[in-house]
Amino acid sequence: MRSRKLRTVLLAALLTVATSVPGMTNSASAGPAATTNAAQIVADLGVGWNLGNQLEANSNGYPSETAWGNPAVTQALIDKVKAAGFSSIRIPVSYLRSIGAGPNYTIDSAWLNRIQQVVNYAYNRGLRVIINMHGDGYKSIPNAWLICDAANQTEIKAKYQKVWQQVATRFQSYDNRLILESMNENFDGQYGRPTQPCYSNINAYNQIFVDTVRRAGGNNNARWLLVPGWNTNIDYTAGNYGFVVPTDQYRSSSIPSNEQRLMISVHYYSPWDFAGEENGTITQWGRGATNPAKRSTWGQEDYLDSQLKLMYDKFVVRGYPVVVGEYGSIDKTSADSSNNRYRADYARAVVATSKKYGAATVYWDNGHNGQYGFALFNRSNTTTTQQGIIDAIKSAR
Repeated sequence: MRSRKLRTVLLAALLTVATSVPGMTNSASAGPAATTNAAQIVADLGVGWNLGNQLEANSNGYPSETAWGNPAVTQALIDKVKAAGFSSIRIPVSYLRSIGAGPNYTIDSAWLNRIQQVVNYAYNRGLRVIINMHGDGYKSIPNAWLICDAANQTEIKAKYQKVWQQVATRFQSYDNRLILESMNENFDGQYGRPTQPCYSNINAYNQIFVDTVRRAGGNNNARWLLVPGWNTNIDYTAGNYGFVVPTDQYRSSSIPSNEQRLMISVHYYSPWDFAGEENGTITQWGRGATNPAKRSTWGQEDYLDSQLKLMYDKFVVRGYPVVVGEYGSIDKTSADSSNNRYRADYARAVVATSKKYGAATVYWDNGHNGQYGFALFNRSNTTTTQQGIIDAIKSAR
């Protein structure tokens, strides 16, 4: 597991929530999902925020939203995020040992209920919501199973299909404010060029996801679906490394033939020595940096522009919106008191450049404040901790 997620595992019991708890009701539309074209869905997503290290957290392979040090998610937290100016929330989710045995692979009902409750915290407030399958594809997570180079691909694909069938069925009445995302940073665990048959399996997972959701009933045949390439890496998604956009043969006939309903997911943490490396060496970024020794030799504004242009040229011009589903930089103020200024510059640049090239952005917040944390809010007392970064994000959109 990459260190930027700061996933220190603290033992906690599996949280179970009954259907009758507050928040299980929703205002989902019973009618067809409204038609929303590519430009409109990006505009509607606006500035996004990740509810990181919560519903994807686990204790010994069991999903547990408090296992990585964050308190249970509350309506008050989501209200705070909305009040701060965010218009969309990405909710990473792990299933792991909450999935029963085959052939049905039934998700534990209490866990699925809790997922829906947290989704409703945002959805019922008018926010756009992205539900992402997250830790099930990490080799470093206990009981992860969505592994692209594992031998048992027939079983993996059957399990994957059943899980998404259950999730899509649960949310079938929700309108186009709900987006489903097939997986997270799926790859073979080696930070190099894509390998086979891994990439072909990732493409197959994406195709299973699209076909399964589309056939799950309700508004699923028209909602936007989000799919990643290799490790959500821009070069390995936009370049000639094997990524295949899924076909969408089961989508609603009401969607205009010249419009897509698929989005492409990438993440952006470049340069890594600034954004995620846990030391005090590189603490400044961008043309405003005052100390060349503290600024990376690569990954500045020109590189950022070239990366988003790659995605624009490959996908956006063909009608496939791009979502930068994670970006951000860790807190290094313990080494450089001016660091937050450059973190704000970085966030502003990612959002502004993404907007220039027709992409939406979702800031990665792991709930950790202080040294090497990504958090913009304190989830325990529902206060804002990085107003400067939030202001930078909003100003760029």
